[in-house]
Amino acid sequence: MGLDIRLPLGLIFLVIGGIMTVYGFVTRGSAIYERSLDVNLNLIWGLLMFLFGLTMYLVGRRQKWQDDPVNPRPWEREGGAPRH
Repeated sequence: MGLDIRLPLGLIFLVIGGIMTVYGFVTRGSAIYERSLDVNLNLIWGLLMFLFGLTMYLVGRRQKWQDDPVNPRPWEREGGAPRH
């Protein structure tokens, strides 16, 4: 089947993580981080979300690259798996 949830999930995390990372980078040293003991959570979690999204997207793309219609896996051939 052609549906792989890793691709759209990876893209969503890539976009949201990228937005949060840029926002955290632009607002570093700001007064909004006083409540979190001057820890820039937007930057940290944005980077983590971005890396997670990148991983999910690349794993999903790798799986799609391995699905080769010219040379299918033995169990995907016309006759099915060989019986011994």
